[in-house]
Order: sequence, then structure tokens, then C-alpha cells
Amino acid sequence: MAEPAPRLASPEFGTSPVSLCVCVPARNEGERIATLLKAIAAQSWPGIICVLIAVNNTTDDSLERIGEARTRHAGRLDIRAVVAEFPAALAHAGSARRLAMTEGLGSLSSLEAGILVSTDADVRPPVDWLSNIATAFRRGADLVGGRIVIDEVNEPLPPSVTQLQRAWDDYWSKVREIEDRIDPVVWDPAPRHGDHTGASLAIRAALYRACGGVPLLPTGEDRALVRAAVAMGGRLAHPADVYVRVSPRTEGRAEGGMAAGMRALSKAAESKNPPMAPAFDHWIERATWRKSMRQRADGGANIAHHEACLPPMPHDMQLEAGR
Repeated sequence: MAEPAPRLASPEFGTSPVSLCVCVPARNEGERIATLLKAIAAQSWPGIICVLIAVNNTTDDSLERIGEARTRHAGRLDIRAVVAEFPAALAHAGSARRLAMTEGLGSLSSLEAGILVSTDADVRPPVDWLSNIATAFRRGADLVGGRIVIDEVNEPLPPSVTQLQRAWDDYWSKVREIEDRIDPVVWDPAPRHGDHTGASLAIRAALYRACGGVPLLPTGEDRALVRAAVAMGGRLAHPADVYVRVSPRTEGRAEGGMAAGMRALSKAAESKNPPMAPAFDHWIERATWRKSMRQRADGGANIAHHEACLPPMPHDMQLEAGR
């Protein structure tokens, strides 16, 4: 099924070329989009920041809120909106993010120097988000993933959920330590995290176009984009200083997205059965395998493809309670 042709919301939403564009899919996000735009306007990034918002399948006042923000942040943000009504079969995260990124790509003045930054409408990035992303690119990265931090300041979580989240954070921190000890990667140095989702994912524009862009998948479109880019030799980095705060809401817009993850986390926190995870010995074996693959001529780019064919790790270790 062909993608519907988007229509620009209004000529006043910007036409000048730029070298960086923040791309945002938004579906009925009128209540939250102003917070995101305020945070982008507060960035330490110099000059005018281009923001491309793909308003899709929306019935709320998102366009009005975007227009108000454009006036409020005039001279700081170049807010551009594109509107689309996807048919039911395509009304999902893949279509919306692809539209935002494709339109963002068209706004760039240079494919070679341009950067596309994906985020979500319910995100709140810190002031140095874009500057730290740019620093990672200067160090040699082609893709930059941002750590996902639950925004408990504005939306507190139950203590049991916070405790479980900390337990998972501790677990993944130890996994990263294992990987960095056995299979360090020059362009992804420690300290680092392991997140690279659409809520905070930056990619060189030329690489984005070369790997085919965001695939039209209902869920997991962001991870699929990363796999395709890495398969083409893209260097993926996870700097510790690149992160965004995300809403812990349990009712979201995307099937299988952050809201679904929060529902699962809450359910696990309420359960009397302690969560299970792969024991660290499995991660040692996996990091050793990756190191051997990376030593092959074409191994580095194909690690993700071959790893997807490996049997899943057994969940045979009880997760330690967070502090």
C-alpha cells in the first residue's frame, strides 16, 4: 500500500535550508508538545533550531498548540508541521516516524553534513542534548543513541516501580561493563548506555538515505533503522551524556512503545515473583563472540544480522532488588 502524500500545514511553518533537524511524530499530543518545544528552545545549541513535526491521524488541538509555540519561540525555533491521515493499515509508529524523518531530510541544506535527530512528543531533553549529540558525531559516530530516563520529577512512580527500574538499570550497567572489558569499540567508549530508540536517535543524513530510512513497521521501526544503518557500516555510539526524560504514562500512542514497557514494568513490580534475566556468564560468552566476529573483514557490520540468528539467552538469574 502506497504512503499517502503529506500536505504542509501552512507555508508559514518554514522553508529555509538547515543542517540539523529535530524530527517528531505526533498523534494527539496537544497536551505534551509544548513541553517538548520549550525544552528544544532552551538548548545550548547555537542559532535557530529546525523542528519537523509529523502530525498524523490527529483529532485534538495539536496544530493550534504548535502554532502557539511557533509564535512563542520565534527567532529560536523554525517549527515546521506536516499533516497526514494514514489509512488504518499504516496508522502506526513506522509511518509517522518515517514521515517526520523524510520531511526533515528535505529541510537539510547538505546531506553530507546534515544530521537528523529523532525524538517523541512526550520527551523532555536536557539543555545540552543537541550539543552532546554533535560532540559524539565529531568523535566519529554515525548514529548516536540517547539514554531513556523516566521523568519522575513531573510524573512520580510508585516506589515499587522505581525500585524495579533501578534494579534493571544496575543489571544493564553491569552488562555494559562486561562488553566494554571484553569487546571495547573505539567509537562507542565507556561510560556508555545501551539505548537507541526513536525517543533519542540521531543519524547522519547521508547514512539515513543510504539505508532506506525508517521502515514501515508497526513497532520496532527505530531499532530496525539502527540495524540497517549498522549493517551498512554505520558506527553507533551511546554517550552517557546524551539522554532524554520520557513520560512514564501507561497509555501511549504507539503499539509496543514506551507506554507498553511501563505497563509491563508496573505489572512486574506488583508481582510476587522476582524478575528473571540472563546470567552474566551468557553476556561474557556473547561479548567474546562479538569480539571474534569483529576481527573478521566484514564481521563488524554483520554482527547484528548474525546475532539475530542466535538462540535467545535463557533467563536463569534472579534480578537483584534495586536500592
